[in-house]
Amino acid sequence: MSELFDAVDALVASRSPLPPAEERKRLRVAHGLTLDEVATALKVRRATVSGWESVKKPTEPRGPEREAYARLLRQLAELYPAAPASEQPVTPPPARFTGAAPDPTETRTPPTGQALEATAGATTQNTQPPAPVAAAPAAASRPARTARTPSASRPPGAKKAAPASTPAGVDPRFENGPLAVVDVADGKTVAYCTGGLILDVPAKSIPALVDWTLKDARLGQPKLSGPGKDADPLLVLTEAALERYGLPVTLTEEERLAGRLPESHKVVKQLARAEWKLTKRGFGPWARIYRPATGSERACVQLCIPSWHALDTRHWGKAGQLPPAELARVLGVYASRVMTPRGSAAVTGLELMTALHPPTRASEADETGKRHSEHNPGSLGKNPVDPAPCEAPDGHPVLKDLPRFHVRGPAEKLFEEAYDWARPMTDDECTMRHLVGIDVNMAFAAGANGLTVGLGAPTHVKNPTFDPKLPGSWLVDLSHVDLSRVKIGKEWAQLDADLLPSPFTPKGERPEGPAWYATPTVAYAVELGYEVRPTEAWVRRENGRYLDGWYNRLRDAYLATMADLGVHADMEPADFLAAMDSYKDRDPELALVVSAIKATVKGGLGKLRERPRGEGWRPGEPWRALSRPTWRPDIRAAVISRTRINLHRKIVKHAAFTGQYPIAILSDCVVYAAAGPSPLDFLPYRDGKPLPGGFKLGINPGLVKHEGTQPLLWGEEVRERFNAPELNLARYIKDGTVTDADNGE
Repeated sequence: MSELFDAVDALVASRSPLPPAEERKRLRVAHGLTLDEVATALKVRRATVSGWESVKKPTEPRGPEREAYARLLRQLAELYPAAPASEQPVTPPPARFTGAAPDPTETRTPPTGQALEATAGATTQNTQPPAPVAAAPAAASRPARTARTPSASRPPGAKKAAPASTPAGVDPRFENGPLAVVDVADGKTVAYCTGGLILDVPAKSIPALVDWTLKDARLGQPKLSGPGKDADPLLVLTEAALERYGLPVTLTEEERLAGRLPESHKVVKQLARAEWKLTKRGFGPWARIYRPATGSERACVQLCIPSWHALDTRHWGKAGQLPPAELARVLGVYASRVMTPRGSAAVTGLELMTALHPPTRASEADETGKRHSEHNPGSLGKNPVDPAPCEAPDGHPVLKDLPRFHVRGPAEKLFEEAYDWARPMTDDECTMRHLVGIDVNMAFAAGANGLTVGLGAPTHVKNPTFDPKLPGSWLVDLSHVDLSRVKIGKEWAQLDADLLPSPFTPKGERPEGPAWYATPTVAYAVELGYEVRPTEAWVRRENGRYLDGWYNRLRDAYLATMADLGVHADMEPADFLAAMDSYKDRDPELALVVSAIKATVKGGLGKLRERPRGEGWRPGEPWRALSRPTWRPDIRAAVISRTRINLHRKIVKHAAFTGQYPIAILSDCVVYAAAGPSPLDFLPYRDGKPLPGGFKLGINPGLVKHEGTQPLLWGEEVRERFNAPELNLARYIKDGTVTDADNGE
């Protein structure tokens, strides 16, 4: 009989009701879940979950997956109920971001004291507010509440959120989110957390603040990978908080150059007396305060001090000037989608690689039942490796035997960099009316996607047979590759080589002889239909797709944030261009997150080849970055090589199909002369479909967006003014501003 009952239960479960696809996605996004996380939990593919949420053609789960998926959605619906269709909610559920400031008149203390629930913000001013952008843990129920005196800063329409239990799936250790912005309001120290939650902070000193954070604040973030480590809590100190804790609001010139407070500062001494330690970078804009780990328990808190320029304006814009609640929202969205910031965007980009591929893992238990630390397959390991001599930058210890003022040429030095190329316009191009720039979205991230890179040390080989699947550096002569006749797929095409940059050099010049190239560059020469015969190589036989997880997380973060700004991955070309126009104005705070995500990509890759930063360094001596296993100039070179080749491939296919050639390229921006001001005036769309393998408008990494348009006469005037017929107009196409300083005047 029980078997019959089980069969009936399974039959009922196989028809479990599900909400519409839009609601499925809303619930997932509201809880901060990625497609990968849901797919892993349900043991299906990521594309399967994406299909369940597809608005146009949703697929339906079957069998046991349907019941599990329905159970997930029911639990999320209880946490994030949909608003009645007849009204616009003023107060969203406590576990969702809304973009509005939390109510500064309400606070909550951790379990050791009195508590208030999370507060929600006022309605946004947008007529169509963006969808929720990230999930934050809901406030846990507390036995008592206290209210502070209402102040004039209370957002209009803000209300207290109803008490709620910690949502299922939220680690109770980190129920208050990954970070908090510490401020002083009405004479009281408070911490603004993600999701509108505000905590009372009883600490009167920096050592006490660290203790409170680790014992009571419940801040932090779960590890991103099985063998990894949980993210340490991050505290952002406002200027008022700095004054409260005896820290300077700004650093002196000497302190700024040193990047830290002196050891004699009273707060540094307070930490030493309390037996807290600082990392080698000391008490600076991104200070890390810790005690040595005991077993698996970590005791570490990171500080971020915006007024000490912790948040670089080139990447974070005006985030450092935001009010505490808004700053908590911006950093919280970034933390939930990328990771808790560990320093600059570049540092965080590098730390994300390690967090996704930790160098070690626990072994299987031995005969005594003990586990040991062992190498984690697919990682770079915990020990640095020396580069090949051709991969090493000038001054590296492996080059210390070179003559002092020796200048290495292409046959001695790998030089894979992004494009900086331009040419004079033809007579036909001068009859056009516009110069239109298009820009590849997340170009370097797209270059990293699916790329096989070396994981270990290089092996030197003489007269090797080229293998496009083997990462490494190859000494080969590519000067015979003729761009006037190239192979596109299985067909040969005739092109005007004088109007194309060479794919083998950053300046677009044709190689003159043997030179060192990364694997993707040599593989492209073969793809174009030409034979290659390397005379020497440094190859890495231990290899893998190390950057795939890194790319996937940053891609998902970028696409989710752009979707919240009204730019979606499945838009028609004209709709996409319209959505991209002034997208930053729809939610300026989320636009800051987009900027930071982009900087995380470029900065993280740049850190793979970090150069000396003063510190009394002399050529031939090691510098600090060389001690990291993630100091890997060969990986950086491979990504840049692939990114440049990807762009050249699109340019060649576009030229073969349309007869149009670029007049300037700068990194991932390409400028064409066109009859109209829009990319649609020269991109060959037919029946709404782009040229296969060419440029395609869209928000996904590797697709292109409109960078800017200027009159053709503007380009001629600028080049004439500086007497530079090959001035790179891609550098200025965005807003048309060119100054004398830009050209060395």
